[in-house]
Amino acid sequence: MRALRVARYLRVSRHDQDTALQADETGQFIKNRGWKLADTYKDHGISGAKDRRPELDRLLADARKRKWDALIVYKADRLFRSLRHMVLTLDELAALGIAFVSVTEPFDTSTPSGKLLLHIASAMAEFERSLLIERVKSGVAAARRRGARLGRPRARLDEDRLRELRSQGLSVRKVAETLNVGASTIQRRLGGAAR
Repeated sequence: MRALRVARYLRVSRHDQDTALQADETGQFIKNRGWKLADTYKDHGISGAKDRRPELDRLLADARKRKWDALIVYKADRLFRSLRHMVLTLDELAALGIAFVSVTEPFDTSTPSGKLLLHIASAMAEFERSLLIERVKSGVAAARRRGARLGRPRARLDEDRLRELRSQGLSVRKVAETLNVGASTIQRRLGGAAR
């Protein structure tokens, strides 16, 4: 049976920081498991909050090519910028058949208990999303009860100009362009009869 090919991701937020601790700990972990290090991805001086990180982008591209079997990090926050990002990335890795392991945390999808823990984290993220949607809906309903007008303000139209342009034989679309409004606004004002 061949040794598991693994990649590791290292990141520090500031240029004056060093990834040596992460490299040492992940290296020792890989050695203790009898795995083979296939590649190291290192973003140095890049905040985890950034959407784009050069080495993370390369890592994900290589994952899609299945260049290795597992991804190792020192801590999950080195890789993920939010719980949502974590869930989406782990779902993608799982779909590719790639395990995820954190050296300092109980995340290890190469084991059944690690997979369970990640399912729980995923369920919590879905729960959080549902609560957010519920709060937004409640806020909108409360605003409406207070008389707040929501959405885009009604388009102001010069009704006489509208009728004049239509009488010249212009299409609804051309009238809308001339008056700088949407065609559906013109159709509503005309009663939807004319195209």
